[in-house]
Amino acid sequence: MPKIKTKKSAAKRFKVTGSGKIKRTRSGKNHKLNNKSGKTIRSLRKQDYVSKSEEKNIKELLPYK
Repeated sequence: MPKIKTKKSAAKRFKVTGSGKIKRTRSGKNHKLNNKSGKTIRSLRKQDYVSKSEEKNIKELLPYK
């Protein structure tokens, strides 16, 4: 049985924590920042977790994490 390849695009975007949750960065931080308040931009710096419904799909993309 051959090894499953990791989807590199997903490996760059997601990180699996020790407890098995998947961390991700928040969207909306790349451009059009002049329309957003400072409070919004600061809150976009924080990491977030992937929802439970999406977790299964992402774990298939990262088979050995």
